[in-house]
Amino acid sequence: MKKLLITFAALLIFLTPLHSLPANADVLYTDVSDQFRAKAEFDFLVERGILQPNDQQEFGINEAITRIEAVQILADALALDVENAPTVTFPDVASEDTATVQLTSAVVQANIMKGNEHGEFRPHDPLTRAQMATILVRAFQLEGKATKSFPDVHADQLAIHTLVANRITTGFEDGTFRPNASITKANFVVFLARILNKDFRKDIVEVPAALPVNSCVKPLKTPTYKIDVEVSNLWDKPTIARKVDNPSLTNPTNMGGWVKNMRLSEKRWLIDRVHTQSLYGDEVTILKSSGNWYRVALNDQYVAYQKEGYPGWVPKSHVTKVTEDYSDCAIAIVTAKFTPLYNEINKAKFMNISYATILPVVGEDKKFYHVQTPANGVKLLKKEDSKSFASYKDVPKPTAKTIIDEAKRYLGLPYLWAGISPHGYDCSGILYAVYRAHGIMLPRDSFYQATKGKAVAKKNLMPGDLVFFAYGGGTGKVYHVALYIGNGKMLHAPNASSKVRIESLNQGVYLKNYSGARRYLD
Repeated sequence: MKKLLITFAALLIFLTPLHSLPANADVLYTDVSDQFRAKAEFDFLVERGILQPNDQQEFGINEAITRIEAVQILADALALDVENAPTVTFPDVASEDTATVQLTSAVVQANIMKGNEHGEFRPHDPLTRAQMATILVRAFQLEGKATKSFPDVHADQLAIHTLVANRITTGFEDGTFRPNASITKANFVVFLARILNKDFRKDIVEVPAALPVNSCVKPLKTPTYKIDVEVSNLWDKPTIARKVDNPSLTNPTNMGGWVKNMRLSEKRWLIDRVHTQSLYGDEVTILKSSGNWYRVALNDQYVAYQKEGYPGWVPKSHVTKVTEDYSDCAIAIVTAKFTPLYNEINKAKFMNISYATILPVVGEDKKFYHVQTPANGVKLLKKEDSKSFASYKDVPKPTAKTIIDEAKRYLGLPYLWAGISPHGYDCSGILYAVYRAHGIMLPRDSFYQATKGKAVAKKNLMPGDLVFFAYGGGTGKVYHVALYIGNGKMLHAPNASSKVRIESLNQGVYLKNYSGARRYLD
């Protein structure tokens, strides 16, 4: 099976290898000519029959190598019996995809690679540098431990130290290794050549062509966990979701399709079955595990009864472990309703993210912030669709006009119970999102929003205040919140059969059940 799959993800982490073997004048691929700095390593692997040259096609030297592409190269390098390996099944590898089934089965049987904690192989995900180290050490049974350490590498990431001990890699010129970054196809080829031929092993330093990683990145002594999808529902119980909810349970999610395809009765069914939502990159604490579900607490959403944050059940595939600390990095806050993240190299779209999403910034250029994703390395975020600040506490506090103008952008948006994204908001969700995007973390729910901030008498209401409504003629439990915009008017998301709208504060049930107001703006 001497072919190379050409599905590319992207993250540029280039290197400058030195080599002692002479390069020939043949063009192996359109981007691997005689002048290419790693030409000798490519020549060596071609001579061994591990790579098949094609001078009419790019190799993709700066593209991130996917897990299945790495498997293909390793299978050829190790002469694995791919066609006769006992079949190993993964839920994300289709049985009719014979080539992928055979390749994944072969590397699992050889104890080189395995599925993730959810039983998935993720064949088309970019291979990270930490994963690369682990599979190369396993594949070639490398041994040794280097004395050199990296500030962004955990002590228990032994495979990285083994690669350093064998002079397969020395890290980047800024002293980092970047374990969670994707590895380029050229890097993978060079590391493989160094393992197979010691003449290529030199004490060299990898030099990235992209901006250097910010020194704000540090290793974590204890891993944290973050949401790895655009928007994730927090359910009251695991496994209660219906067939119509499937687009919201996958990774990636399709929240737009999920909301669009629900009938009104199906949206009303969500009441008290979904409690809130989380956004991409939100940090969570895992409270409990059950089957394919985690009970988590959203750290940035306050509730009085759970110190870690707002609790609920999410699919395990929506949560990823993070081993690096970005708390000293700048942040980018998404200001567009939706915006794409792009791969660093080819600028291909990676995924969409939602308004008020907050991600660490590890670099920037003229058009993009280079943001760190929870599980897929560095991606590009348009500056025109976001704002960056040194930290969340440095976000300038908004004026009432700013808050009101932001909320008005969502007039006409259909209501969604528990919603905190532009796919649909509930009454407290729209205020949580708008204030969050401007440096103020409100409690998530209306009855908690009614306990914080500064109490304001109705006669002293000012635009930007939050007004609340309670059962029992305003004396019972708070059930609704709205944004006061002046002149007796309020902007709010009333219920599942309506949309975000403006109406009078002093009429009907709102006049009857008015219970008070809170001010969160200075």
